[in-house]
Amino acid sequence: MRPFALLLLLWGASSACAQTDVGPGDVASGEVPTGGVTSSEVAPEAVATGLDEPVVIPPAPSHFMGRRIATTMHWQGAPWLLRETREEEEHAARLLAALAVEPGMTICDLGSGNGFHTLPLARLVGEGGAVWAVDIQQPMLDMLAERVEAEGLDNVVLRLGNEIDPMLPARAVDLILLVDVYHEMSHPEPMLARMHAALAPGGRIALVEFRGEDPDVPIKPLHKMTRAQAIREYEAHGFRAAGSFDELPWQHLLFFVRDDEPASGPGTPR
Repeated sequence: MRPFALLLLLWGASSACAQTDVGPGDVASGEVPTGGVTSSEVAPEAVATGLDEPVVIPPAPSHFMGRRIATTMHWQGAPWLLRETREEEEHAARLLAALAVEPGMTICDLGSGNGFHTLPLARLVGEGGAVWAVDIQQPMLDMLAERVEAEGLDNVVLRLGNEIDPMLPARAVDLILLVDVYHEMSHPEPMLARMHAALAPGGRIALVEFRGEDPDVPIKPLHKMTRAQAIREYEAHGFRAAGSFDELPWQHLLFFVRDDEPASGPGTPR
């Protein structure tokens, strides 16, 4: 095994849910494992960042731009993310191919969980690239750290963010991937601003969400998003729609670039 050179950067510490027992979800019945409190019940919280002053997390809204915000999936439901049927259900390999990942890229797997997509992304970017795996629940990152070490990967950076900041460097990330996580962000407005600031020139957002328009997708409506709603939220916060991939069985894959990027610039999906 190659030496384990995993970087664990603890720049923020917070969990979006209370510590309650949550079992694996049942996709066929539309059950996504969650637990804890709803976003509307979250009180202001000071988060230690290692800086001189803690970051104060403001009360979370219950809705955003007409959409009810879903509860963040609890880390105790993590086995559901690695279920044996996930490739068959979501065609994850096809999703990764549609991202047009190139060696040497810097990618953020935002809301990485225990790393279902993180590990294959790390292999795709190679030794000259990096994958920043960001989550707000330390147990998720602990599980991912074990998987990274077992694979002998040394290009994965684990970062513990908080509900308002993924702690990404400015203008440094070529691709931010969000898989079934954006609809659970308790504070979408500041997160959209931080993502906007983190994109490198030509950088892209790849937003993956279960299709809210399709009643046949066996996921609860609260854990789906329509294409129109997603585009409305991103375009209202400094992004421009830049294409889509419409060949996944259950999910939208929507691309966005900063709205100050050239219309046909490098941010356009290839």
